[in-house]
Amino acid sequence: MNRYRLLYSAERLPVFQNRMFPTAETGRTCITGDIHLVQDMTTGLIFNRSFMPELLEYDQNYQNEQALSPIFRDHLGEVLTIIDRHMANHSLIEVGCGKGVFLEMLAARGYNVTGLDPAYEGMNPRILKKYFSTEVGINADAVILRHVLEHVPNPIDFLKNIKKANCDKGKIYIEVPCFDWICSHRAWFDIFYEHVNYFRLEDLLRMFGRVHGYGHLFGGQYLYIVADIDSLQTPILKNEKGFDFPDDMLDGVSQIAFAQKEMRKTDAAPLIVWGGSSKGVIFSLFMQRAGLEVDYVVDINPAKQGMYIPATGIKVSSPNEIVSKAAPGSTIFVMNGNYLAEIKEMTHHNFTYIAIDHERI
Repeated sequence: MNRYRLLYSAERLPVFQNRMFPTAETGRTCITGDIHLVQDMTTGLIFNRSFMPELLEYDQNYQNEQALSPIFRDHLGEVLTIIDRHMANHSLIEVGCGKGVFLEMLAARGYNVTGLDPAYEGMNPRILKKYFSTEVGINADAVILRHVLEHVPNPIDFLKNIKKANCDKGKIYIEVPCFDWICSHRAWFDIFYEHVNYFRLEDLLRMFGRVHGYGHLFGGQYLYIVADIDSLQTPILKNEKGFDFPDDMLDGVSQIAFAQKEMRKTDAAPLIVWGGSSKGVIFSLFMQRAGLEVDYVVDINPAKQGMYIPATGIKVSSPNEIVSKAAPGSTIFVMNGNYLAEIKEMTHHNFTYIAIDHERI
C-alpha cells in the first residue's frame, strides 16, 4: 500500500500569505510553491508533501497580528479561561509567542510566563528572541503552543524536541486550525503554503496518552488540546480508508467568479475583499485565475495598509478608505464571518456583505 494518499493539489501559491510587499510588482513576483496535500496512511496525519521550509524567511514585513479586533481578543479571553482551568499557578513558556499579545495577557493575569520567538521585535524582557531548545536552559510547569504546529514540518519530532527542552515534564496547550471545519465549509481559501500541517481533533487526541481537555474554539475554526507532555506518542491510523476529502472543494471558485462576472455586466461597483491575510490572499488569487479581478483588499491592521499582498499585488486599504471610495451597496466579501458584525458596524451597514466561510456558495 502507498503510504501517502493524495487529497488535494494547488500550484504556484505564494509561500507567505501574511508577508506584505512595498510595491505591487514585488507582490506579484513573490516566491511561490506547490501544495500536494497528502494523508500519511500510517500516522493519519495530513500535510503538504511538497513543502520546502527553506523558501520561508520571516522578517519585519510578516504581519499576522489579529488582536487588533475586539472579536479576536474575545477569543484570546476564552483561551485564557482554558489556561486558568488547567494550568492555574503554573509557570508557563509560550513557544512562538509572535508579537507577545497573549503573553502579556497571561502576565497581567499573574502568570510567571516566558515567551520565545526569534522573530519578536519588541522590548518585553519576558520574551527571548530564540527557539525553544535545551540550550536555552529554561523549563516550566506548562508549555503554550498557539498556532505554531501547523507551520512546522514533522510535527511529532517538533513536539519531541519541546518535550526534551522542558525536561520531559509538564502540561502542553496546543491550538491549531481545524481541518474538519475547513472541509465541511468548503473553505478552499484556508489551504495555503504557510500551513504545512492540517489537523483534525482525532489527530491531536491520538498524539497523547493523557489528555486533560480538548474542544473547538472561534466558531469551530480552531481546535485545542491540553495534555501531559510526557504522554506524547506517534499516532497510528486505525481507519484504513483514510480521510474523506470533499470532491467539490473548489466548486465555490467558479460559482463566485461566474456570479460576479454576470453582475458586472450591469453593475460597475467594485469587488471588495475584507481581510488582507491568508484567506484574502488565496481568495483574490483564485478569483484572478478564474478571470475575476478583485478591486480592493481591506484590513484593519495599520501595518498592512498601503502595502501590497502577495501574488496579485493588490494594495491594502483601510476601512475608512473603502467607506469613502466605494459606492453604497458594493459587495464586500468577508473572509472570516466571525468578524461580520464588527465589519458591518465599521462600515455603517452601507454595503452588501457575503461571509464566504459561513455560507456554502
